[in-house]
Amino acid sequence: MATALITGSSRGIGAAIALRLAEDGYDIALNDISEAMFEDNDIIDKIKAQGVMCESFVADVSSYDQCEQMVKDVKAKLGTIDVLVNNAGITRDGLLARMSEESFDSVIAVNQKSVFNMTKFVGSVMMKQRSGRIINLSSVAGLWGNPGQFNYSASKAAIIGMTKTVAKELGSRGITCNAVAPGFIKTPMTDKLTEAQKENILRMIAMRRYGTVEEIAGVVSFLASKDASYVTGQVIEISGGLSM
Repeated sequence: MATALITGSSRGIGAAIALRLAEDGYDIALNDISEAMFEDNDIIDKIKAQGVMCESFVADVSSYDQCEQMVKDVKAKLGTIDVLVNNAGITRDGLLARMSEESFDSVIAVNQKSVFNMTKFVGSVMMKQRSGRIINLSSVAGLWGNPGQFNYSASKAAIIGMTKTVAKELGSRGITCNAVAPGFIKTPMTDKLTEAQKENILRMIAMRRYGTVEEIAGVVSFLASKDASYVTGQVIEISGGLSM
């Protein structure tokens, strides 16, 4: 049985991706920064209901050492790692003039350095297998920038460069690396916006609606599938036409 490891997957987009890959037949390695993230949470039960194995692994993906240990633990419990989804991410929004060094450094560490950490250790596993799929979560903010998100936009733009470099470095070993760039997705965070803010956002989207976490998961599912075996180094924007 093939195994997929999804970082930051106790809830939100990460959990939706994990569930979709479980439906596709993958054993699932969930990850989040603390055990508390999995409490009062039915994602593990939902995944196991698909007839696959599911294990949760606690690790701070901004930590090089914790990532190295988690990859060893996933291999020990689930045998191998065939798909890596680098999903973990945070925001610390604010205008550049008012942004603290801590706000910048923390976003870069979690969003960007985690991709280096995880890709280095999982990539080594995949190179020995001579196969694998790496899928990174970027953002439209990484493609086009976004006021108030200097740190977030920087991290997500870096992920695009990292994706293309990994695709070139590991392609000869049968490993693909792609990124998805979501736009405005319906989450608890967007629910907190005022009606005026929601209206302004929807006017920019050609489809006049927010995306869903399931729509992000569907594209990740394709990139992990055999149908995408000759797709690598690509960035797929999932935004309902936001950038047109």
